[in-house]
Amino acid sequence: MKTFSLVLTLLSLLVGSASASSGGSRMTASGVSKRHVALRSNNKNMIRHSRDVEEGTLLTASVPAQDKSVGLRVAAAARGGSDESSTGLLHNMKVTFYFALWYALNVIYNILNKKVLNVLPAPLSVGALQLGVGALYVTTLWTLRIRASPSLTSEGKSAVTKVGIYHSLGQQLSMLSLGAGPVSFTHIVKALEPFFSAMVSGLVFGKWMKPQVYATLIPVVGGVGYACLKERSFSWLAFNTAMGSNVAFALRAVMSKQAMMGYIGENITSENLFGLVSVIAFCLSIPMALLGEGFSFVGLWNKALLADADTSPMLLARSLVVSGLFHY
Repeated sequence: MKTFSLVLTLLSLLVGSASASSGGSRMTASGVSKRHVALRSNNKNMIRHSRDVEEGTLLTASVPAQDKSVGLRVAAAARGGSDESSTGLLHNMKVTFYFALWYALNVIYNILNKKVLNVLPAPLSVGALQLGVGALYVTTLWTLRIRASPSLTSEGKSAVTKVGIYHSLGQQLSMLSLGAGPVSFTHIVKALEPFFSAMVSGLVFGKWMKPQVYATLIPVVGGVGYACLKERSFSWLAFNTAMGSNVAFALRAVMSKQAMMGYIGENITSENLFGLVSVIAFCLSIPMALLGEGFSFVGLWNKALLADADTSPMLLARSLVVSGLFHY
């Protein structure tokens, strides 16, 4: 009996050990399985997290609603920054192109202008006719409704009239300078116009620019002064009228910019503003021409036709129209 009970005891111990071993193995397998599931879940979360970061969303359940849009705003700002940089580059290219085109047309105008004045030495009358060509051109555009016609307020009429006065003075003084000296000399002196615009903006209207802007104008002033000293056909009349033209055009530029900053009427674009200024300047230049040259223009016209057999009335009129279009 003792032997049998001992055998039963040994059997029970073996069975308990086996069950414990099997239970432990089941627990181990269960733990491994749970860890595997957790790793798969973490991998999925990491993949989703990286995708959200790339898209700039980063939306998780634990992030508050007001913070979930941070990624979207960052992504939008990045896209907006690239758009703004491209837009800024395009704007700078357009400004550079317009500046080069303006300079080229200005050179052509001065050359044509000097040729006309050599044949017809009536600078004030020629200047008034050139303003009239521009006024006729823009009025035709408004009449045919190719361009929307502007409408000015009472404040706008006052502002545009002032700009027209400066434009008329600048045109007539430029014509006097071209008639009194060589075109190269007048062109050199008129290179100071940006300097006068910067000074007028500060002295008259109290809007000073950065010191770097004025520093860049120092070489221009020095170059113009040196060129004037070396000019063999120097003329004080040509120099003084060209400088007066710089002052008038500087006032025109600053006043035009101030007028465009406020509300002065309907359909007031830069093109329409210049058209209105041209019309007013033409009306003001007529009495200037009559006071300065009287009715001698007719005699000078006939004299020009008799002086050169190749010069016809149609050719002379066409030269005036072409120079007026280049001026406008």
